[in-house]
Amino acid sequence: MTTLGFLQNMGGGSIILIIVVILLLFGAKRIPELARGLGRGIREFKDATKEIQDDLEEGLKDKKKKD
Repeated sequence: MTTLGFLQNMGGGSIILIIVVILLLFGAKRIPELARGLGRGIREFKDATKEIQDDLEEGLKDKKKKD
């Protein structure tokens, strides 16, 4: 919860300035590509963590069956 706490102290002007700097650095054409790549990375991470969790749950179920 506190990881984004610094955003509470930022005003609208500061956020607009940050957006303008990002546009100048990356360009309007690159931002959708970057967002798409970030989305894919997050999706892969979620899938991997779900797969690990499923494997652990399956292992626990197998252990209970053996006992």
